[in-house]
Amino acid sequence: MIPWEHLDTAPIPGEAGTLRLMRRGTEFSIQLDRNELMNSRLSGSEEALARLSAERIAGARAPRVLIGGYGMGFTLRAALACLPATAQVTVAEIVPAVLAWARGPMAVLTGPSLDDPRVTIREADVAAVIRERPAVWDAILLDVDNGPDGLTRTDNDRLYDAAGLGAARAALRPRGVLAVWSAHPDAAFTRRLGQAGFAVEEVATRARGKRGARHAIWLAGRG
Repeated sequence: MIPWEHLDTAPIPGEAGTLRLMRRGTEFSIQLDRNELMNSRLSGSEEALARLSAERIAGARAPRVLIGGYGMGFTLRAALACLPATAQVTVAEIVPAVLAWARGPMAVLTGPSLDDPRVTIREADVAAVIRERPAVWDAILLDVDNGPDGLTRTDNDRLYDAAGLGAARAALRPRGVLAVWSAHPDAAFTRRLGQAGFAVEEVATRARGKRGARHAIWLAGRG
């Protein structure tokens, strides 16, 4: 069996933890210390996050989409495949090394997506970007953790609490959607979304096409 190769390590801003980029043959893995956050063989649910969101905002003539967390780029690539030429897509990634990996060893996964004229990359905390301006986004896609809790950064908790959800709702345009990816269901988070004024749909999806672990996606409509 091909052994894993450790390619790089990157600190998470403001945190004690570190991300590790690993490669085994053509397979990549990004790990938080020893916990695997994402694997290049398992992209189905990240792609579903983009596809389902694009379907919800299909009526927007020039949709503006915010993606929180670049990861391995699967959500961005899927969004670009679904969205029209008039779309504007902003990716907020707080770990600079992740973007360096995307243009370096993981370029085979990235393809031309980072150079797409519809794309703007910001090295920033998506929570701060959400709070910058009201009623600006047609869709906000969050895939910054393993679920609605701060696993990679404790500061990510503020995306999912009542104040964070209120900020996200305020940042959406009418008929906009907040889409959140999770490795697991979370009934308490579903309730918080409803309490924040969203119309909530929870969708079960697979990590690898029709196979693999079941993941959860919340589609929370602003109304």
